[in-house]
Amino acid sequence: MTVLKRALQGRHALVTGGAKGIGLAIAKALLAEGASVSITGRNEANLQEAVVSLQALGKVQYLVMDVSDADSVHLAFEQSQARDGRIDILINNAGQAGSASFLKTDTRLWDNMLAVNLSGSFHCMQQALPAMLESGWGRIINVVSTAGLKGYAYVSAYCAAKHAVIGLTRSVALEVASKGVTVNAVCPGYTETDIVKEAVANIVARTGRTEEQARVELAAGNPQKRLVQPQEVADAVLWLCMDGASAMNGQSIAVAGGEVM
Repeated sequence: MTVLKRALQGRHALVTGGAKGIGLAIAKALLAEGASVSITGRNEANLQEAVVSLQALGKVQYLVMDVSDADSVHLAFEQSQARDGRIDILINNAGQAGSASFLKTDTRLWDNMLAVNLSGSFHCMQQALPAMLESGWGRIINVVSTAGLKGYAYVSAYCAAKHAVIGLTRSVALEVASKGVTVNAVCPGYTETDIVKEAVANIVARTGRTEEQARVELAAGNPQKRLVQPQEVADAVLWLCMDGASAMNGQSIAVAGGEVM
């Protein structure tokens, strides 16, 4: 019997924020195509639970890592590569959203949004790129947000950080364009994740609307009038990892039902 080789067989992928939501869906998609996967996050209990749910699909490990801490990132990448070899695919998915009006956005919130959403991608890209360039093949996908493509009220620090990640994506993509490595961004609209649950809770607390009314309000910005599902984002990310997407570089793909065109 002939066993067909899966598209990412022999590739090692690292997914930040891989224990839940979009990150977990991406890890599943990568494993299904034969990649070995390292997931990272700050909560070890959540990571352990995720690995249990994923291990039937393929080779998966977890590493506790804080993307905002350069030393933590360096150590985790060393450990990951020692176990499974060179990282061929980097998915910068870890992110955090904080809500406040601009005049109530203090330095702590501002610095935290930049540290997690922007510096986290920077630290991880710097760790992953050298081996990719040496091998002549690599995929970096930054999971950003439509907040990197347009503005939203009450999340100015988050939007600023996500816009910056788009700029980082474009700049690095040009530097590596002729070296077998691509760098792209996927920008989901409001997606069924913990971040959306937090946004719903903020709307309820701020406006007195019901939870259902708050969810409808968030979905209203999507022309399809619904929340995006994590698997839909994972499907877009998976395609960018494939050899068939080699001409895609420096792009920011909105997965948002037409909210951003």
